[in-house]
This record gives sequence, C-alpha cells and structure tokens, in this order.
Amino acid sequence: MARILCTVTNDLSQDQRMIRICSTLQAAGYEVTLVGRQRQNSLALRSHSFQQYRLPCYFDAGKFFYLEYNLRLLWYLWRNPVDIVNAVDLDTLLPAYLISRIRRGTTCVYDAHEYFTEVPEVTRRPAIQRIWSTLANWIIPQLEYAYTVGPALARIFSERYSTSFGVVRNVPVRRQAPEKRSPSSKVLLYQGMLNEGRGLETAIRAMKLLPEEFRLILVGSGDVEQELKQLAIEEQVDGRVEFTGFVTPDQLPSYTNQAWLGLNLLENTGLSYYYSLANKAFDYIQSNVPSVQMAYPEYVALQEEYGCFVLLDQLEPQELAEHILHLAANEAVYQQLVENNRAAAQDLCWEHEQQRLLDIYQEVAASR
Repeated sequence: MARILCTVTNDLSQDQRMIRICSTLQAAGYEVTLVGRQRQNSLALRSHSFQQYRLPCYFDAGKFFYLEYNLRLLWYLWRNPVDIVNAVDLDTLLPAYLISRIRRGTTCVYDAHEYFTEVPEVTRRPAIQRIWSTLANWIIPQLEYAYTVGPALARIFSERYSTSFGVVRNVPVRRQAPEKRSPSSKVLLYQGMLNEGRGLETAIRAMKLLPEEFRLILVGSGDVEQELKQLAIEEQVDGRVEFTGFVTPDQLPSYTNQAWLGLNLLENTGLSYYYSLANKAFDYIQSNVPSVQMAYPEYVALQEEYGCFVLLDQLEPQELAEHILHLAANEAVYQQLVENNRAAAQDLCWEHEQQRLLDIYQEVAASR
C-alpha cells in the first residue's frame, strides 16, 4: 500500500483533525507518517496507529521560522521517500510540491484547512500576503489533487486556481451525548485558541449585560489571553469569566457537557473567517449543545438544513446579549435546538465524512 506523509507546522499534540485523518488512512491500509515541529513547550506525543515525527526548529515564529521549517521539511522529504505527500495548508506546500517534481514517483496532495492568504495575520501585512499569494498562484493550478474543509471554500478555490477541490469537513467522531440537556447553570462556553479575530472581546463585554447567573468559560490558550483577562477585570466581570488554559482533548468533554450554550464568534476580518467552517461548531453539535454562530455562508447553510444554531448578524455585545437572553427566556425554543442538534449529530460525524477522504486517496493511489 502507498506510503503517505502528512505535513503541518504545529507540534502535533493538539491537532485532532490530523489525528483523525491519519488514523483513518492508516486503518485503510496506507503507511502514514505525520510530520510537524518540535517546540520548547511541546507536550509528549501520544501513541497512535500511524508514525509521528517532529522537526526541531531554532526559530519559533515569523518569516525566519517559515523559511527554516520549509528547508528542514524539504530535507526530511528528500531523506525519507514516500509515494504521496499531503501538504496541509499553504505554509507546507512548497517543499511538498518541489519533492513531487524532483521525484516523479511522488504525488503532492493539497489540503487547504483554511483560506491561508486571507487570515487576519496575513491580510494586515500586504507584502507578506503578496508572497503567499504568489506561491499559491504558482503551485496550486499545477496540482491534480486538492481538498478543503467546506463547500464554499471549495468553490472559491476551484474558480481561483482552476483546480478541482474536494470537500472533507472537519467533523468529530460520533460521541454519546447526554440524553437530556437542561443545565442548572447558564454556562457560555468557548473552546479553541485565544487568538485575535475570535470575537472573545465581544463575549466578555456581553457578560456585563447578562444577569449574575451567566458564566463564561474560555477553554484554551493563545496570543491574546492576557489581554482578555485584563478586559474581564476592566469590565468588572472577571469573577464570572473563567480561563482554563490548555486542556487535553480527553478533558474537553467535561467542559462541553456542562455548557448551556456554545460560542463561535469569528470576526469578519478576512475571507478565511467569513467562509470558515470551524470544528468547534461540530463539536457543539456532537454534544447536543446549542450554539451561537455568525451568519456567514457555511453556518447559514447548516442552519437551513438542521436548524441547530442561533445566528448572529452583527458581532456586537448588545446583540449577542439579546440573543442569549431571548433563548434563556424561552425553554421550548432551547429544547428544540437541543433536539435539532441531536438529529444533526447523526449526519455530521467522522464516521460518515471519512469516506470522502478515502475516496480522494483511493483515486490518487489508483492513478499511480
């Protein structure tokens, strides 16, 4: 069976998406290796059915990191021949593409986890954006195999790069959720990175407009964590806002199961967020937790099909608080959302989605 090497720039320990993908491919008979980077504070790797390897890097961020990592990855690929290189996102695509050109027996498959050239960290730096856009415009049109995380992005990428993109959504494994959901406390939950553009400042400011019974739990860590803690103090809601820091994937359900409402409040600061389909939206669904999503195309489409969200038109504290209070005052509406999530969870799970992934790699393997 074909040897597949998947490449990412993270340290592997928190990448549940790639763990699912690599485990599925390994179970299908492929020989899979996941390659990321070693950081000073990286947790020990957990054992999985596939192989894992971390590349040590001197630089931790910025242009020198990307240059160093791409050179190290190219050298690793040169020393470790494989049949298929799965480049996850634009920041690992160059070495994967080059090795596929150097070794004619190697196929490059592109996995666009996001609209990389339109993430806020890139769009606010036009020179950097031009570099990444030039790279994408050069390589992606030459690729035969590519996929992304949602139908909207697939359409955009297919039109922009004249390359057909498949869709493999970032949905979790089916889990057993509580039969009934009527939490005694009103816990608002956000799970994920505490980075810019996640609408967390809005969530904290909305707490000031909500009764004392409401609590906000932010599960995760990130670049703006300290700023968010300071904001909670300034807004005088720090006693009702909890920062858990990083938690392991097996610890996460203990927080999700106590949530009354999930939050996914991406700011419209770039097309990547506007066309996103975040995994946390599906995590809330799997736990039968109603959630607030922005009224962006992918969430609107899911709402039209399943009716499992509260959609927010404007990311403003007042509007968010009003939606929350309306839901709290209407238990029948809340319970209907719970039941709609329960029904959606039957479809939106990895057990169904993984076949899309296997179909793509079966086509790649057959073409070799």
